[in-house]
Amino acid sequence: MSDDTDLPQIYLITPPELDLSGYPDRLAACLDVTDIACVRLALATRDEDRLSRAADALREVTHARDVALVIDSHVLMVERLGLDGVHLTDGSRSVRKTRKDLGEDAIVGTFCGNSRHDGMTAGELGADYVSFGPVGDSPLGTGTRAEQELFEWWSQMIEVPVVAEGALDEDLIRAIAPHTDFFGIGDEIWSTDDPAATLLRFKAAMAG
Repeated sequence: MSDDTDLPQIYLITPPELDLSGYPDRLAACLDVTDIACVRLALATRDEDRLSRAADALREVTHARDVALVIDSHVLMVERLGLDGVHLTDGSRSVRKTRKDLGEDAIVGTFCGNSRHDGMTAGELGADYVSFGPVGDSPLGTGTRAEQELFEWWSQMIEVPVVAEGALDEDLIRAIAPHTDFFGIGDEIWSTDDPAATLLRFKAAMAG
């Protein structure tokens, strides 16, 4: 897997809170240092104004570099904010309606925890990708992980692209890289002093 074309693609996930005075520049540095397939605006807030201002700021950065920008959960804001799609968090439950509402051109992805059934159903209903996680140990949620075996099985059996995300480190990336289409990378880099440099280390790990 030495050729970049054989490596998983990188899918960046924003922090749940971000400072618009500095974050767009940090994001731009990451987009400029390596190829990024997609960025997910994943703010914890439900404040429409804050979401709108963040989307406007990030859209300038991503679209100038021809990188897709999707938003976490807020389907109704996709068209209003000129975004490329939505990342759902309820497995397969909303995929059919969301696809109908947004049309065939929008990106519709969904997080399915570690459920093969949810993942397969989401794909059948029109999801562009399915996300499994957390891959590593996390104090958040139920503590249940998406194990390497799930990605191995998916890559052999299912054609719908798969994202590995959550509590990643370089060892996990090396192990799962042959079996996933994307790595969803977020706090793993934003919590460091130099996100772009950390991202490059993660990309190097994808090559084994």
